[in-house]
Amino acid sequence: MTKKYKKLFDLSGKVAIVTGSSRGIGASIAEALAEFGASVVLSSRSKEAVDEVANKITKNGYNALSCECHVGEEDQLKNLIDTTLKKYDKIDILVNNAGIKKDNLLMRMDKEDFDTVVNTNLSSVFNLTKSSIRTFLKQRSGSIINISSVVGVKGNAGQSNYSASKAGIIGFSKSVALELGSRNIRCNVIAPGFIETEMTAKLDEETVKSWRDGIPLKRGGTPQDIANTCVYLGSDLSSYMTGQVLHIDGGMYT
Repeated sequence: MTKKYKKLFDLSGKVAIVTGSSRGIGASIAEALAEFGASVVLSSRSKEAVDEVANKITKNGYNALSCECHVGEEDQLKNLIDTTLKKYDKIDILVNNAGIKKDNLLMRMDKEDFDTVVNTNLSSVFNLTKSSIRTFLKQRSGSIINISSVVGVKGNAGQSNYSASKAGIIGFSKSVALELGSRNIRCNVIAPGFIETEMTAKLDEETVKSWRDGIPLKRGGTPQDIANTCVYLGSDLSSYMTGQVLHIDGGMYT
């Protein structure tokens, strides 16, 4: 890679917020952005867990700050923004990654479980993005990266609430891209497929094998695969990309 392109990937001087970054995909995203030079603000409902990831990043010589935040609570999202601006005075990259699942067949799903998933996965994206807009507009720049799912595109039995929330993220992001593009503020979506994390490690081997066999690349993805895409979307290499859905799924949705 030439020096020119290495410079385009460089995130030095940029400030990034990553929600749901105490483990799995979120932690990998935070670590990758930090390794490429960004100062990263990590958030999670678990202060102890997110502190551990932030400490790991700083011990490796990079800049990281942790913040306890339940994305379903508007006041806590406001505190996340305020904490970031107080420390760094700007926001360049916003990664809406936090999400939960409460799977069940529709006929057995409680309305509370539907509402909780939609509030955590979708309403939080609306609230945090809206809270960041004033800063982005002032800067006339910003990259918003929203983590959806292949399930938000093709659906999945037993996940009507999760699918609805992830599909909503796609529609929301495309609208934001249209509204804010003239101000040099970009908004893109990553739709992961079967990503192997601590959660999938709890599945039985036969289930995991069936997932892998159904993927053209014949393997599950890694959190690093998603993190790499976030580095690209946060960097100047993607400066002419907005309103797009990047399917990082090994060909699952083809």
